[in-house]
Amino acid sequence: MSAHPSSTTTRDETLGAAPSATVTTPAADTPIPLRGHLRHTGALIRRNLLWIRQDPESMFDAVLMPIVFTLLFVYVFGGSIGQALGGGQDEYVQYVVPGLLAMMGMNMAMGVGTGFNQDFNSGVMDRFRSLPIGRGSVLFAKIAVELLRMLVAVAILLVVGVLVGFDITNWGGLLAAVALAAAFGSSLMWVFLTLGVILKNAQSVQGMGFLVLMPLQFGSSVFAPPQSMPGWLQAFTDYNPLSTLADAARGLMVGGPVARDLWVTLGWTVLITAVMAPIAIRKFKTKS
Repeated sequence: MSAHPSSTTTRDETLGAAPSATVTTPAADTPIPLRGHLRHTGALIRRNLLWIRQDPESMFDAVLMPIVFTLLFVYVFGGSIGQALGGGQDEYVQYVVPGLLAMMGMNMAMGVGTGFNQDFNSGVMDRFRSLPIGRGSVLFAKIAVELLRMLVAVAILLVVGVLVGFDITNWGGLLAAVALAAAFGSSLMWVFLTLGVILKNAQSVQGMGFLVLMPLQFGSSVFAPPQSMPGWLQAFTDYNPLSTLADAARGLMVGGPVARDLWVTLGWTVLITAVMAPIAIRKFKTKS
């Protein structure tokens, strides 16, 4: 999976000139009001979007990942798993597309950690921390832009899903599933922002990300129903937040039980954010 590229110091001086001027405030030890934090966050979002416009290759993962995953699982595993579901490939499409929607936020979360780490190593973060701006604004801007990239990936996933046979019958449920996946994905971004601060390089962040994401993805109900899994793995899937997210998205998009999986997923989202957001901000403030 490709990492979200980050600007070099030279390029950032060009692209960030306007945002940097915008976010300058009074002395660094002066408390920054909420309005100032919002203004700083908006300027930094603009800076990150300018970088994406200068470097379209940074969107390759958001564009290609939903296409590759959808085609791979539908046409390689769709027939056999679809039969286990009591249908065929068409039945599997209805099963796997909501699961892939749940997976998008998780996969895109890794990009924010690798990009954040590259910003540190290129000196961009040193420049930001020398400015009298809210430290949390830098992190919130990263998450906001990554959520925009996730929405692009989700839109492409749905287009490809419709082309291979997915039926969108409940637009309200679809929007609710996207919002739930975005909320859970944003909570995981705090985890990867923390890794981006404490690990030495982007390769370490990416490697650690795969160690975390792979068991969660394949030990879940995203790609296949857990009933055919060994008992110990079924027990793991029961506590896997990605399973509850996938099942909630499935219920919202194609019908079925929703309430339990929805509340469990929201609980995981709040818990992860409440624990990891303060850690990420503190580590960012104290990183030398």
